[in-house]
Amino acid sequence: MKLTITTLIENSKGEHLGLLNEHGISFLIEVNNKKILFDTGQSGDFIKNASTLGKDLKDIDMVVLSHGHYDHTGGFRRFVETVTSDFKLYFHKNAFRKKYSFDNTHYKFLGNSFDKEFLEDNNVESHLVDEDILEIDKGIYIISNFERVTSFEKNNPRFYLVNNDEHVLDDFNDEIMLAIDTPDGLVVILGCSHPGVINMLKTLIKRTGKSINTIIGGTHLVRADEDRIRQTIENFKAMDIKKFGISHCTGENAMNQLKLEFGDKYFHNTTGTVLYFDK
Repeated sequence: MKLTITTLIENSKGEHLGLLNEHGISFLIEVNNKKILFDTGQSGDFIKNASTLGKDLKDIDMVVLSHGHYDHTGGFRRFVETVTSDFKLYFHKNAFRKKYSFDNTHYKFLGNSFDKEFLEDNNVESHLVDEDILEIDKGIYIISNFERVTSFEKNNPRFYLVNNDEHVLDDFNDEIMLAIDTPDGLVVILGCSHPGVINMLKTLIKRTGKSINTIIGGTHLVRADEDRIRQTIENFKAMDIKKFGISHCTGENAMNQLKLEFGDKYFHNTTGTVLYFDK
């Protein structure tokens, strides 16, 4: 099989200084003669980067949005309005809820720039995910509704959503991940891992019975204390993960510790990074 994952946009610039970067993430996944866009950053600048990288987005087959935060879905409207593509959208059914952050004084909107009406008006074929595991193509899985099995991964107290006109702590029951089967194990693409990256990976292993080769994306350890980072690393070791391309919301402290623990198994995934799997 041939699998290519291109980071169209991420927080950090890579060696190609002509690419745009922003707080957000977007991946182009090419596998099984299919093109999958996973997340769309916050602005839509991933579209320009794709052109610079020689990647054509006009024949995208599927768009997968990991959860309803602006830095993962903000570019979707621009993609729909500017790129001619007959694609199918996969988005969790709960991801249209209004999302906010709270700094003990003010609520700040963090949600999507589009709604269900926008999808209908633009004739976007959509599958609103509710399944625990959904195979969207041969060996390509969406996982959702994660089991919360760890004691050290708690919901972040700064994130809220509106429920019945009240602000309540965000449970992030809208988050999904993508997993691709390879001869060497699963390649896992993460958005932000708000339910806890270990909760998510344990759920994946339980439901598929497969080992994990590579994880790429965000792990939201940016505000994690030392105990959570330590336990996360110990769980990564127990899972025998071979490669870590995690960044975005992972945080500098956690990324430094991952580099120290895993050496060449870890790389800082930046805008323009390309991963190849060919077996």
